[in-house]
Amino acid sequence: MRVAVCQLNARADRAANLATARDLLQRAADAGADLAVLPEFTDYLGPAAGQPEPEPVDGEYGRFFAKAAHELSMWVLAGSFHETGPDPAHTFNTSLVFDRSGTLAAAYRKIHLYDVEIPGRVSYHESASVAAGDAPTTVTVDGVTIGLSICYDLRFPELYRHLAVHGGAQVLAVPAAFMLHTGRDHWEVLLRARAIENQCYVIAAAQIGDHDSGRTCYGRSMIIDPWGTVLAQAPDTTGVTVADLDVDRLAAIRAELPSLANRRLPVS
Repeated sequence: MRVAVCQLNARADRAANLATARDLLQRAADAGADLAVLPEFTDYLGPAAGQPEPEPVDGEYGRFFAKAAHELSMWVLAGSFHETGPDPAHTFNTSLVFDRSGTLAAAYRKIHLYDVEIPGRVSYHESASVAAGDAPTTVTVDGVTIGLSICYDLRFPELYRHLAVHGGAQVLAVPAAFMLHTGRDHWEVLLRARAIENQCYVIAAAQIGDHDSGRTCYGRSMIIDPWGTVLAQAPDTTGVTVADLDVDRLAAIRAELPSLANRRLPVS
């Protein structure tokens, strides 16, 4: 399976962001990708006052990427967007996965919300406007099982162990908008740890650069193998990075170093 991570610098112009995302998907398809992954909040990273109205999964955002997947005959993990939530004050932060025909194959709602208070540096409370999902989700893409997650989920290894053990995940997807101040120290370390401990490929697509919301994202989208080796990493710009996943190598690593099989504690 050939996968592509699409690195984006979304701003406050939703139409422009979607146009850029569509161009990146075209580049991924031209490179022979079977699956392309976009970052968290693909459609908008700007002031809260200008945020698009939340939509159902079959709204404008979903229809846009369903059409792209169909036109390109490629699986598309459409980053994430603000889905209509459980009440007027809260949305869901939701990833959608479309198959080659443009049919919705899976929807995942971010479970762990980014509530952080670092005096003088960061004050961000995602839970003030976003409701947490409660369902770990996998999707089968051309016979390969992919576990879904979004950004801050990366800091919670129990989610990924659940996806690997109970969901049978062979690949872990992480669309993200990881901030610069944490990303430069934690992003690669956490991604490689999730790959090694779960003996899975990890495909992580990130936002990069300054955004109209006053936020700066780290970028460095990457694809990692089950041994923890970085197969491909994006340069510090908008673009597409591609690598091939070898399911036979994954099986060999799990057979030669059977850490998943040697577990002693249960996973809820």
